[in-house]
Amino acid sequence: MRGKRLDAPELRQLAQLSDQVPPTPNCACRLHAATSWESFTEERWPIGLMEPLGTLRDASVDEPTFEEFHLHATRYDSVDAPIAVRFFPFNRCDVYRCRRCSIVVLRYTEYGGYYVDHRLRRIVSAAQVI
Repeated sequence: MRGKRLDAPELRQLAQLSDQVPPTPNCACRLHAATSWESFTEERWPIGLMEPLGTLRDASVDEPTFEEFHLHATRYDSVDAPIAVRFFPFNRCDVYRCRRCSIVVLRYTEYGGYYVDHRLRRIVSAAQVI
């Protein structure tokens, strides 16, 4: 999925809409627990529930940066790490919303020497997006 390129204000707006929906932790998407980067298999991706909203990837950049942006000593896997759309891994993400519970999630694929690792992270709060 690629689709429309979203910038930080647009992603923040989508997250604000998601914030206004009452939580549905028992949704069939089972993505509410993904508050940090979680690995998943394609078999676990709830494709029938997920609505593609766009991408954070800039199509004009062949190789997006691997530089990360952190505030307050956060790390890649920190729940409170900022969602800095121009930095890794967010600059490689597609954005989806669950059609049933309306949570917004980010998805990207990590490619290593001998592996492919699909990862996702739920946007917990619009305040995370910078």
